[in-house]
Amino acid sequence: MGKRKSLKDADNDVSMGDDGSGSESDTDLVNVEFEWFDPNPQVDFHGLKTLLRQLLDTDAELFDISALADLILSQPTLGSTVKVEGMETDPYAFLSVINLQVHKDKQVIKDLISYLTTKSSSTPTLAALSKLLSKPEIPAIGLILTDRVINIPAQVIPPMYTMLLEEVNWAIQDKEPYNFTHYLILSKTYEEVESKLDAGESRPQKKKKKNAAAGGKQEMFYFHPEDEVLERYTLCHGTYDYTKEQAEGASDSKRAFQEVGIRPAGSLMLIEEGKFEEAVKAITEYVTP
Repeated sequence: MGKRKSLKDADNDVSMGDDGSGSESDTDLVNVEFEWFDPNPQVDFHGLKTLLRQLLDTDAELFDISALADLILSQPTLGSTVKVEGMETDPYAFLSVINLQVHKDKQVIKDLISYLTTKSSSTPTLAALSKLLSKPEIPAIGLILTDRVINIPAQVIPPMYTMLLEEVNWAIQDKEPYNFTHYLILSKTYEEVESKLDAGESRPQKKKKKNAAAGGKQEMFYFHPEDEVLERYTLCHGTYDYTKEQAEGASDSKRAFQEVGIRPAGSLMLIEEGKFEEAVKAITEYVTP
């Protein structure tokens, strides 16, 4: 059965088109009913692994993704999956939280902590996170992992965050180890790069967007629009380059609804526990039509 509720509304239709412009001439609308479920180890393992690989991008090969999926599925009362054709199908989106302090001795979490420490220590804007991760005892940080299939609308995300808040509160009441001091959200950004597919064509190329405030550096964009809101509530946030370089031509393989290529990067957002509920309310207001 559905975890909490389902969404079936014109405002939540999935937009499918050639360029994402939203015009009736080039966009098909598919009416979809979304349902939320508890993570289910009987059916979600392979779908969850696919979404985790997408989230970690080229650096996914640095980790035991199977072990990470198993850990998420071992907490079925915490976190959510989103599906459209019933519980027995693969998830189109997921959200979960892992207590880094509690699971620090598991190899996959050891690897993740080492990875996050390296990335934050080499990124000046993530100094506060680096300091936390460098403590002799890892604090009770809740690592939030979430991703979704392209074209799944942002409206499915706020209910997952809202339910997570409820589930964490219930777990604390049951004296389970989810009394976090901070939430750390692992996500992705991207920058636009010149398309190699179009390099030999004579038609004008799309101009690259520049961020004047950053002194002419290439502008970063959000894969997930809600991240723009979450960043406003962070103690610190920053982007980092992946350890593993993407393969030749990968930037063009990732392009969607646009003429340019895409170069992804990792993103980390650290939110203090006291500000997390406010941040969740803010993204709910932001993505609600």
